[in-house]
Amino acid sequence: MRDDGPIFGRDGDGVAWRPSRDLVTDSHLARFLRATGEPDLETLQGHAVTDPGWFWGAAADDLELAWGRRPSTVLDAGLGPAFARWWLGGELNYARAALDPRVARDPAGAALTWESEDGTIRRLTNAELAAEVELAVRRLHAHGVRPGDRVGILLPMLVETVVAVLALARLQAIYTPIFSGYGAPAIATRLADCEASVLVTADGFLRRGAWVDLKAVADAAVAAAPSVRRVLVVQRAAGAVATPWTDGRDAWWHAPVPGEGDGPAPDAGSTTDPETPYMLIYTSGTTGRPKGAVHVHGGFPIKGAQDLAHQFDLGRGDTLFWFTDLGWMMGPWAISGALLRGAGLVLYEGAPDFPGPDRLWSMVARHRVTHLGLSPTVIRALMAHGEDPVRAHDRSSLRVLGSTGEPWNPDPWWWYFRVVGDGRCPIINYSGGTEVSGGIVSGNVLGPIKPASFSGPCIGTAADVADEAGNPVRGAVGELVIRAPMPGMTRGFWRDQEGRYEATYWSRFPGTWLHGDWATIDADGFWYIQGRSDDTLKIAGKRVGPAEVESAAVSHPAVLEAAAIGVPHEIKGEVVVVMVVLRPGETDDPGLRAAVAETVAGQLGKPLRPDRVVVVRALPKTRSGKVMRRAIRAAWLGLDPGDLSGLDDPHTLEAIRAAALEARGSQEATARGVEP
Repeated sequence: MRDDGPIFGRDGDGVAWRPSRDLVTDSHLARFLRATGEPDLETLQGHAVTDPGWFWGAAADDLELAWGRRPSTVLDAGLGPAFARWWLGGELNYARAALDPRVARDPAGAALTWESEDGTIRRLTNAELAAEVELAVRRLHAHGVRPGDRVGILLPMLVETVVAVLALARLQAIYTPIFSGYGAPAIATRLADCEASVLVTADGFLRRGAWVDLKAVADAAVAAAPSVRRVLVVQRAAGAVATPWTDGRDAWWHAPVPGEGDGPAPDAGSTTDPETPYMLIYTSGTTGRPKGAVHVHGGFPIKGAQDLAHQFDLGRGDTLFWFTDLGWMMGPWAISGALLRGAGLVLYEGAPDFPGPDRLWSMVARHRVTHLGLSPTVIRALMAHGEDPVRAHDRSSLRVLGSTGEPWNPDPWWWYFRVVGDGRCPIINYSGGTEVSGGIVSGNVLGPIKPASFSGPCIGTAADVADEAGNPVRGAVGELVIRAPMPGMTRGFWRDQEGRYEATYWSRFPGTWLHGDWATIDADGFWYIQGRSDDTLKIAGKRVGPAEVESAAVSHPAVLEAAAIGVPHEIKGEVVVVMVVLRPGETDDPGLRAAVAETVAGQLGKPLRPDRVVVVRALPKTRSGKVMRRAIRAAWLGLDPGDLSGLDDPHTLEAIRAAALEARGSQEATARGVEP
């Protein structure tokens, strides 16, 4: 390894952050690089692409995974990359691997810290968490949960959420994480699709100081999911709120069950093949029912832990706080990844700016958070409150800032970097997906970082950008692809009689995973995600990612957020329409909209000048903060939007439909020669 600076082999103009000497020599990634004997990251990545079995074997050793039995073969791709099998001959139950070494090493060490919106704090040591999981294993088994059973978890981020996840893994059952803000139909769809026999939920939770009656929503969902025979209820209200109840079906999570016993645990002596499914997580498609991605003990948890180690430099003595819900993949990712890495995990159930705009920053100080993960959406919302709430709290514990969920715009990125991280913490931008258990592209602590960029592929991930023929492309927008299998890839879709898994990811370019994102690589080798490929704009014969247009629109000082879509035009083929959310204090008027359009044209060229700029109160987003561009386009064009179960606020689409009707009326009036 070179000792004369960053070992990423490039730098370039516009770099905002470079690693310190300590990171270059002492980070987890630097130590792993030395252990492999590779001279630099480029060489390591090249070796990983040509021999993924070698790389993941080395990565598993670096993570010090607590195998029940070491595998004899790391990778068998004999049936093709879409059906690769990992860790043959091995035994790994990820829940035991996450807890047993921690308890043996440091029983009194911090495992979980939970904070309620009302300020209640609960802390569990490694030994205490292990004891809670052991009791839950017995209790769930007494309720009839067996290997292979599907169990829904409809909970906010509570201690019991983590306990349930780990206990079900110990029992080799399969859990389905469900967003705590879903309505009953979306919950029922997931429970019915996987034929869940048990649902773990809560009587309710706090959101902006108000009590959310989660049990009533769960009851309505279970009424439409006849496979559910048992509902286990975590008590959050301590009896202060009446809870709807169905005798014979419902039971309190903490209530003893006859037969749970004091003898050996139900899973004592059992072995777990690493290919055993443990999680079934649903992703929303553009049409039809949501897809259930199947993940296994030797997949998602290992990929998440490896990303946290090699991209985020997370390890023992660190504390991770990723603002998320269990229903978004970052919830399961944080739980399995932090615990496997020996780090502490902070959980929070409430809103990021309640009761005041300094809530998250006070938590960083209170719990000495070292690794903080926030989406660009959250940062944009908190920016509106100014810098004072951030600077009022000690953030000296922070080492790394994380981000995922959507492309950045420069202004919020710089605010996160300069204000939250004081210009000293790297922002590890991270993008991938539920179906691959984490990142495809990311920053890391060994290379320089440009604003809003990714350093490149995640370490060990054979990512590339491909043209329409599947060949590598540089300096232009292309498809984000993966050229070699990796353990975190889903083992397929649940009940996939139609073969949607292969058709979705492996059919367009044989032997290559097509992720569905547009990406670009600049002249210095930095990567950028340009939005979903089904959101692509094709204007004047040029294929453009919507993020590029949105970034130009947001550069106007009046614009807080933007979403760009392409719509048909009878003469031009397709034109750009941009929805914008204005900053507080700004007023919508024709002159402002024209100025935003000119800003886009000035940065991207006149052919990409928006045909129309529409001011809206808020953009339609998923609960994880991703802008639903295909829903925006469908609303604008009056089309079927497909599955909207992940939409946070359906009312946001109504404003777009109304604006579309107004625009069509204006166009028709103009065509008739009438003043609109």
